[in-house]
Amino acid sequence: MSHYSIVCSGCGRPLKEDYCAFCEHCTGSLLVTEYKDVEFSDSGPGEGIWRFNWLPVHSPTSNASGPVIYRSEEFSKQLGLQKLHIAFSGYWQERGAGVRTCTFKEFEAAVVLENARENGIDGLVVASAGNTARAFAHLSARTGYPVLIVVPLSCLSEMWYLNGSTPQVPTIVVSDGDYSDAIDMARRVALVSGVPFEGGVKNIAKRDGLGVVLLEAVSTTGRLPAHYFQAVGSGTGAIAVWEMSERFIRDGRFGSVLPQLHLAQNLPFAPMTHAWARGERDLRDKDLNPGLIDLISTRVLSNRYPAYSVGGGVFDALTASGGNMYGVTNDEAREAKDAFEKAEGIDIVPAAAVAVAALIKAVKDKAVRRDEPVLLNITGGGESGIPEGEKIRPVKGELMPTSATDEEIEKLLCNTLKKS
Repeated sequence: MSHYSIVCSGCGRPLKEDYCAFCEHCTGSLLVTEYKDVEFSDSGPGEGIWRFNWLPVHSPTSNASGPVIYRSEEFSKQLGLQKLHIAFSGYWQERGAGVRTCTFKEFEAAVVLENARENGIDGLVVASAGNTARAFAHLSARTGYPVLIVVPLSCLSEMWYLNGSTPQVPTIVVSDGDYSDAIDMARRVALVSGVPFEGGVKNIAKRDGLGVVLLEAVSTTGRLPAHYFQAVGSGTGAIAVWEMSERFIRDGRFGSVLPQLHLAQNLPFAPMTHAWARGERDLRDKDLNPGLIDLISTRVLSNRYPAYSVGGGVFDALTASGGNMYGVTNDEAREAKDAFEKAEGIDIVPAAAVAVAALIKAVKDKAVRRDEPVLLNITGGGESGIPEGEKIRPVKGELMPTSATDEEIEKLLCNTLKKS
């Protein structure tokens, strides 16, 4: 008997355990995982993240460590906060953080791959702007589960794989376009190859995997935070935290109020920030202008298909939690990065710096009281601690234009798979 079922967030109807789908009754509503255990447990038989009972995996075959949660001292003093906790997802030996891909996407990848394996899925096509590719490539090579990764050429200069991830993991590089074009290509590759697309926000395993950040935080602190800060591109991680928070509230032992979500994007490409400021559920085309992506410093946040308007998405999460969105300029992100790294003594990725800048803004605006519990999600960091010899730069792959025909895609796939 499974310890979970899948229900529609819109109508509440249970569905069979489809790998990845929308509800057939509610157009455009996300499916969510409903666990039989109402009470949270962090004392399961597994190690790392597998000790948690709210993950859609029965018998994990791989090891997977989670983020390190610690109480900030120096940075919290600068902000005047008494209860600031950091969720650090990366490599930081002094803190015991051992996520060598230096991204919280490793939790997502671990749960997605195990869930797919248990559902009889023999392989996956994954789209990425960098971090997700590194996480899936690493775990694919480590576990032997096959994935095919699609990335945009525009992000390639910022990407790296861990030594050992290649050449086992085939990578297709979209020679024109951006992250969203890579998502489109990944869907086409999935159709041509017959290998399922990983699914993005629709994948319940992806969201629950990213929700590990909150599971670790509550396990460490014993309560839900009053405020949660994160930078968002698709918004999947923020939705995951909202869904996990709802489970904790149903449990009743860790708080009765949803954490207020504080989500940030990099200006000028900040479609969800602009829509939220207007009080609108729907995004506008002008906010999704791909030309704006060239002006931001965090391309991993440049998703033109964010999970904002969908039922159970970011708009609903912000509404339910009384949350807010922030626009952060490149200069503000750089200043926040410098301030955090100097105070905490660890390097962080640019996207995490956007979240730090949002926290600084919220404190200045008095949106956060100094005595309230705050959780800041540092979604990646510690890259300087990984020896250069363990990093593969540049990431290499087979070039594919967005105009490629199905026949051309099939031919390239054959060549790519022969080399892997």
